Amino acid sequence: MWEVHFVRRDVKHYTCMVDLLGRAGRLNEALNLVEDMSVEKDEGLCGALLGACRIHNRIELAEKAAKSLLELQSQNPGHYVLLSNIYAKAGRWEDVAKIRELMTHRRLKKNPGWTWIEVDNKIHRFSVGDHTHSWSNEIYKMLEMLIEKLELAGYVPDTNFVLHDVDEELKQGMLYSHSEKLAIAFGLISTPEGTPIRITIKNLRVCGDCHTFIKFVSAIAKRSIIVRDANWFHHFEGGACSCRDYW
Repeated sequence: MWEVHFVRRDVKHYTCMVDLLGRAGRLNEALNLVEDMSVEKDEGLCGALLGACRIHNRIELAEKAAKSLLELQSQNPGHYVLLSNIYAKAGRWEDVAKIRELMTHRRLKKNPGWTWIEVDNKIHRFSVGDHTHSWSNEIYKMLEMLIEKLELAGYVPDTNFVLHDVDEELKQGMLYSHSEKLAIAFGLISTPEGTPIRITIKNLRVCGDCHTFIKFVSAIAKRSIIVRDANWFHHFEGGACSCRDYW
């Protein structure tokens, strides 16, 4: 970068490399890069490392990254929630409880996530498990029909994305009521066949199970589905996503 292009490396360049290495599962290389870097760390870099730990279930490394992150931004509830989710995915419920107690002690609360869709110039908002919409009965009936068709096509719900200590049946129920699924079900029954469905997820990154679910829906319903989450745009069509499952 310097010898050829005269570009000095800064923390943003390191963050990009940590993100790339982390997503590819090369976490030891990412950690070595962080430890050897000559510029000061920031929350973006530590967050990229922590996010990679979540993807690849590297608990010990996640704890290191979280410690650095909380030293930099102790009042950001998102960091606590991410570490809590990593513990939950590993079944370490005592550690989950400790993180939640720490958040309560520090009076931190994460803003709830929700999904919205615009139909006929009107915004419709959904939260997880939402039953407040006037079309709620129709939405859940559509979801039941969709899930039957999707499971016949090979969709298997990934309950690893339910971060609560409950049995499998309850986990599946929680997955099926995610806000993005509700918004898409509403879109299917409230817009003409063949037209695109566009949803926006506020405060959240689309979960892995919902990502798989939407791919199947785009193929079964023959719809183009555009999803804007907290980080990316995803364009689903014909059972595939523009991100190529790498986000």
